[in-house]
Amino acid sequence: MSESTPGPATPDPNDPSLLHEPAPTRYLIEPGGSGYGSGFADRSPALHQPYPTAGHRTTGYQAPAATQAWSPGALLPATERNWAVAAHLSGFVGAFVALAFLGPLVVLLAEGRRSAYVRAHAVEALNFNLSVLLWLLLSGVLVLVLIGIPMLVGVGILYLVSSILGAMAASRGDAYRYPLTVRFVH
Repeated sequence: MSESTPGPATPDPNDPSLLHEPAPTRYLIEPGGSGYGSGFADRSPALHQPYPTAGHRTTGYQAPAATQAWSPGALLPATERNWAVAAHLSGFVGAFVALAFLGPLVVLLAEGRRSAYVRAHAVEALNFNLSVLLWLLLSGVLVLVLIGIPMLVGVGILYLVSSILGAMAASRGDAYRYPLTVRFVH
Protein backbone atom coordinates (compact mmCIF):
# COMPACT_ATOMS: atom_id res chain seq x y z
CA MET A 1 0.00 0.00 0.00
CA SER A 2 1.33 3.36 -0.91
CA GLU A 3 0.50 6.33 1.15
CA SER A 4 -0.57 9.37 -0.86
CA THR A 5 0.23 12.80 0.37
CA PRO A 6 -2.74 15.07 0.58
CA GLY A 7 -2.81 17.98 -1.89
CA PRO A 8 -3.66 21.55 -1.01
CA ALA A 9 -6.83 21.83 1.01
CA THR A 10 -9.87 23.10 -0.86
CA PRO A 11 -11.42 26.07 0.97
CA ASP A 12 -14.78 25.41 2.54
CA PRO A 13 -17.37 27.66 0.82
CA ASN A 14 -19.31 27.94 4.08
CA ASP A 15 -16.32 29.26 6.02
CA PRO A 16 -17.39 32.68 7.48
CA SER A 17 -13.83 34.01 7.29
CA LEU A 18 -14.09 34.01 3.49
CA LEU A 19 -16.89 36.59 3.61
CA HIS A 20 -14.58 39.31 4.89
CA GLU A 21 -11.60 38.93 2.59
CA PRO A 22 -10.50 42.19 1.00
CA ALA A 23 -11.83 42.77 -2.46
CA PRO A 24 -10.04 44.44 -5.30
CA THR A 25 -11.50 47.93 -5.59
CA ARG A 26 -12.69 49.75 -8.67
CA TYR A 27 -14.01 53.27 -8.60
CA LEU A 28 -17.24 54.63 -9.91
CA ILE A 29 -17.14 58.30 -10.88
CA GLU A 30 -19.73 60.47 -9.19
CA PRO A 31 -22.43 61.79 -11.59
CA GLY A 32 -20.89 65.30 -11.46
CA GLY A 33 -17.81 64.24 -13.46
CA SER A 34 -17.57 64.12 -17.20
CA GLY A 35 -15.87 60.73 -17.35
CA TYR A 36 -13.34 62.04 -19.88
CA GLY A 37 -10.66 63.25 -17.47
CA SER A 38 -11.59 66.91 -17.65
CA GLY A 39 -14.11 67.26 -14.83
CA PHE A 40 -13.42 68.12 -11.20
CA ALA A 41 -14.86 64.78 -10.03
CA ASP A 42 -12.32 62.89 -12.16
CA ARG A 43 -9.38 64.35 -10.24
CA SER A 44 -10.76 64.33 -6.70
CA PRO A 45 -10.51 60.98 -4.88
CA ALA A 46 -13.03 62.20 -2.29
CA LEU A 47 -15.76 62.16 -4.93
CA HIS A 48 -15.12 58.57 -6.02
CA GLN A 49 -16.96 55.72 -4.38
CA PRO A 50 -15.53 52.19 -4.32
CA TYR A 51 -17.64 49.21 -5.24
CA PRO A 52 -16.70 45.52 -5.07
CA THR A 53 -15.77 43.71 -8.26
CA ALA A 54 -17.92 40.99 -9.76
CA GLY A 55 -17.63 37.61 -8.12
CA HIS A 56 -16.78 38.99 -4.69
CA ARG A 57 -19.14 37.92 -1.93
CA THR A 58 -20.36 40.61 0.39
CA THR A 59 -22.50 40.38 3.48
CA GLY A 60 -24.95 43.05 2.34
CA TYR A 61 -25.36 46.20 0.34
CA GLN A 62 -24.33 49.39 2.07
CA ALA A 63 -25.84 52.46 0.46
CA PRO A 64 -23.78 55.63 0.55
CA ALA A 65 -24.72 57.31 3.79
CA ALA A 66 -25.97 60.88 3.92
CA THR A 67 -24.51 61.22 7.39
CA GLN A 68 -21.48 63.16 6.26
CA ALA A 69 -21.50 66.67 7.61
CA TRP A 70 -22.70 69.36 5.27
CA SER A 71 -22.07 72.99 6.01
CA PRO A 72 -23.83 75.89 4.29
CA GLY A 73 -21.65 77.57 1.69
CA ALA A 74 -19.57 74.43 1.09
CA LEU A 75 -18.47 73.65 -2.46
CA LEU A 76 -21.01 71.14 -3.79
CA PRO A 77 -21.18 69.25 -7.07
CA ALA A 78 -23.67 70.67 -9.56
CA THR A 79 -25.68 67.44 -9.48
CA GLU A 80 -26.45 67.83 -5.77
CA ARG A 81 -27.45 71.47 -6.21
CA ASN A 82 -29.71 70.52 -9.13
CA TRP A 83 -31.47 67.82 -7.10
CA ALA A 84 -31.96 70.27 -4.23
CA VAL A 85 -33.45 72.87 -6.61
CA ALA A 86 -35.72 70.15 -8.02
CA ALA A 87 -36.94 69.38 -4.51
CA HIS A 88 -38.16 72.97 -4.13
CA LEU A 89 -39.58 73.50 -7.63
CA SER A 90 -41.12 70.05 -8.16
CA GLY A 91 -44.01 71.00 -5.93
CA PHE A 92 -45.35 73.28 -8.68
CA VAL A 93 -45.96 70.25 -10.89
CA GLY A 94 -48.36 68.60 -8.48
CA ALA A 95 -49.78 71.77 -6.92
CA PHE A 96 -52.66 71.91 -9.38
CA VAL A 97 -54.10 68.65 -8.05
CA ALA A 98 -53.14 69.20 -4.37
CA LEU A 99 -50.31 66.65 -4.57
CA ALA A 100 -47.40 69.09 -4.40
CA PHE A 101 -45.72 67.02 -1.69
CA LEU A 102 -45.03 64.17 -4.16
CA GLY A 103 -42.21 66.02 -5.97
CA PRO A 104 -40.06 66.61 -2.86
CA LEU A 105 -40.91 63.09 -1.64
CA VAL A 106 -39.60 61.58 -4.89
CA VAL A 107 -36.39 63.63 -4.61
CA LEU A 108 -35.98 62.56 -0.99
CA LEU A 109 -36.40 58.88 -1.85
CA ALA A 110 -34.27 59.02 -5.00
CA GLU A 111 -31.27 61.05 -3.83
CA GLY A 112 -31.72 61.63 -0.09
CA ARG A 113 -29.52 58.69 0.93
CA ARG A 114 -26.61 59.79 -1.22
CA SER A 115 -26.32 63.40 -0.12
CA ALA A 116 -26.99 65.13 3.19
CA TYR A 117 -27.43 68.38 1.27
CA VAL A 118 -30.15 67.01 -1.01
CA ARG A 119 -31.83 65.33 1.96
CA ALA A 120 -31.92 68.57 3.97
CA HIS A 121 -33.54 70.51 1.13
CA ALA A 122 -35.95 67.71 0.20
CA VAL A 123 -37.12 67.32 3.82
CA GLU A 124 -37.60 71.06 4.15
CA ALA A 125 -39.57 71.25 0.87
CA LEU A 126 -41.64 68.18 1.81
CA ASN A 127 -42.56 69.67 5.20
CA PHE A 128 -43.48 72.97 3.58
CA ASN A 129 -45.68 71.35 0.94
CA LEU A 130 -47.47 69.27 3.58
CA SER A 131 -47.95 72.42 5.69
CA VAL A 132 -49.34 74.33 2.70
CA LEU A 133 -51.79 71.50 2.07
CA LEU A 134 -52.88 71.79 5.72
CA TRP A 135 -53.23 75.60 5.43
CA LEU A 136 -55.25 75.23 2.21
CA LEU A 137 -57.64 72.76 3.83
CA LEU A 138 -58.10 75.11 6.76
CA SER A 139 -58.65 78.07 4.41
CA GLY A 140 -61.15 76.04 2.39
CA VAL A 141 -63.20 75.40 5.50
CA LEU A 142 -62.99 79.07 6.54
CA VAL A 143 -64.33 80.20 3.13
CA LEU A 144 -67.76 79.59 4.66
CA VAL A 145 -67.18 82.52 7.04
CA LEU A 146 -65.49 84.63 4.32
CA ILE A 147 -62.10 84.86 6.07
CA GLY A 148 -60.87 81.89 4.06
CA ILE A 149 -60.77 83.82 0.76
CA PRO A 150 -57.95 86.20 1.83
CA MET A 151 -56.22 83.25 3.50
CA LEU A 152 -56.26 81.30 0.22
CA VAL A 153 -54.68 84.25 -1.59
CA GLY A 154 -52.09 84.68 1.17
CA VAL A 155 -51.16 81.00 1.19
CA GLY A 156 -50.81 81.07 -2.62
CA ILE A 157 -48.46 84.07 -2.51
CA LEU A 158 -46.48 82.54 0.37
CA TYR A 159 -46.14 79.28 -1.57
CA LEU A 160 -44.94 80.95 -4.75
CA VAL A 161 -42.43 83.31 -3.10
CA SER A 162 -41.07 80.80 -0.58
CA SER A 163 -40.59 78.04 -3.15
CA ILE A 164 -38.63 80.35 -5.44
CA LEU A 165 -36.49 81.60 -2.53
CA GLY A 166 -35.82 78.00 -1.48
CA ALA A 167 -34.76 77.05 -5.01
CA MET A 168 -32.45 80.07 -5.22
CA ALA A 169 -30.83 79.19 -1.88
CA ALA A 170 -30.37 75.58 -3.01
CA SER A 171 -28.69 76.64 -6.24
CA ARG A 172 -26.23 78.82 -4.25
CA GLY A 173 -25.43 75.96 -1.86
CA ASP A 174 -27.11 77.60 1.14
CA ALA A 175 -29.61 76.25 3.65
CA TYR A 176 -33.21 77.49 3.61
CA ARG A 177 -36.00 77.32 6.20
CA TYR A 178 -39.57 77.88 5.06
CA PRO A 179 -41.81 80.12 7.19
CA LEU A 180 -44.96 78.77 8.88
CA THR A 181 -43.90 75.16 8.42
CA VAL A 182 -44.93 72.22 10.58
CA ARG A 183 -42.04 69.72 10.85
CA PHE A 184 -43.72 66.43 9.91
CA VAL A 185 -40.53 64.77 8.59
CA HIS A 186 -37.10 65.11 10.19
